[in-house]
Amino acid sequence: MTDLPREIVSDGEQRGLPHDPDLLAPPNSSAPTPALFELSALLFRVAEIAALLLSAFVVSELIPDHLTVERTRLYLNAVLTAAVFYAGLAEVTGVYDLDVRFSLRQAWGRVLTAWFATAMFVLTMGFLFKASAEFSRAWAALWFFVGGAAICTARAMATLWMVRLKRKGAFNQRVAIFGAGTQGVRLADYIRGNDKLTIDLAGFFDDRPQSRFIDGNAGEPLRGNLDDLLKEIRLGQIDQVIVALPWSAEARLQDVVAKLAITPIRIRLAPDLASFAFAQRPVVMLGDLPVMTLFERPISGFDQLIKKVEDIALAAIICVLASPILLIAAIAVKLDSPGPVFFRQPREGFNNQNFRIWKFRSMRNDDCEVDQIRQAQQDDPRITRVGKFLRRTSLDELPQLLNVLAGEMSLVGPRPHSASTRAGDRLFGDVVSTYAARHKVKPGITGWAQVCGWRGETNTEDKFLRRLEHDLYYIENWSVLFDLYVLIRTMPALLTTKAH
Repeated sequence: MTDLPREIVSDGEQRGLPHDPDLLAPPNSSAPTPALFELSALLFRVAEIAALLLSAFVVSELIPDHLTVERTRLYLNAVLTAAVFYAGLAEVTGVYDLDVRFSLRQAWGRVLTAWFATAMFVLTMGFLFKASAEFSRAWAALWFFVGGAAICTARAMATLWMVRLKRKGAFNQRVAIFGAGTQGVRLADYIRGNDKLTIDLAGFFDDRPQSRFIDGNAGEPLRGNLDDLLKEIRLGQIDQVIVALPWSAEARLQDVVAKLAITPIRIRLAPDLASFAFAQRPVVMLGDLPVMTLFERPISGFDQLIKKVEDIALAAIICVLASPILLIAAIAVKLDSPGPVFFRQPREGFNNQNFRIWKFRSMRNDDCEVDQIRQAQQDDPRITRVGKFLRRTSLDELPQLLNVLAGEMSLVGPRPHSASTRAGDRLFGDVVSTYAARHKVKPGITGWAQVCGWRGETNTEDKFLRRLEHDLYYIENWSVLFDLYVLIRTMPALLTTKAH
């Protein structure tokens, strides 16, 4: 619609919206071709199957292997079987998903996964049907590598072609936003800031009174009301409408959607305002109801079982291997100063639950604090001679293997702190609100922060924040290999690094 009624233009001026013919006109004079986007998926499939067939032919020419008519038929059947299986598996593994068509890194990973599984399937079928002896092993091995290279090359060329067309807007749909309030403006900002979307914004439409708008939408093109939007749809100027109205206005929302529903285009509902704060969170189906997953429990499900087995098995082995050291340390503590060998102190653990930690006593018995604990400082007069050595080498932490075997701690995890521990003059929880996120997993005897040098006294807030940063990184990136890496680095870290 190039000519708007006069009252719409003046209404836009009253709302502080631009009176610019370029903004009020449709964004593209020539309609884009979003159908090409669907056609591209078909071209991807055809190109990759053709690459597999061509690679088989090339390998057959390189290694003729005295092909007879019968052997040629067997080879052809094997190639066609592999091509059909790959085509089906590629669909299942998401080789042609929307996000993968523009990302070569993601595409190659999925393509090679599907091709490797296809090769395993063909080899298995050949073994089961006792046909493997009829094939040249050199031909099969070479085709596995050449075929993989061929489909990767085909995908690279197709992806570059897709990216080039996307930059030209060939796949873009003309999308109108109904609702020019805060919700609509946030949606428009999100669309403009996401380069993966194939969307041309056609502007805002709204029929609410001027008092419902805020200054924040100044500068956004307003192109009319609901009736004007329906006219543009009838003229073929709009491919999709996103309704950006508050979900609380249910009656009005249903009325607008009912009027748009009779048009032959896609109608979508924008997320409510709160959802923009969690735009990167996945949406899953709860029955027929979509719900947003805000946070997952880290190290859950099968991973939780794996870490439990890892902790129990390794802790038991370390207990056996370290038993002479434990015995010598216990005797030294007892001979150095009067009092018990072990010291038990309350600490905050998983899910902020308190537990009592085991340690070799490193301070004089009458100076050991259970409540309102003061962190040990350099040259702390409370520390005994043996305790100083035990703390410097972290041998005082070895009895915590008992906490691991009891299920209260892990070998690797954030170090447990007492509730009264401070960073400078403030409690840990007062320094940063995300401190409690450390308690999403069990505390550990050693951790990523410790092997990176962030151990010992936290006499400044910066030291505490750096330790917390490393702890949260560990929680988000946990794996068995990560745990083993931390354990391997623990000993040299204790011997060579200075505690921050």
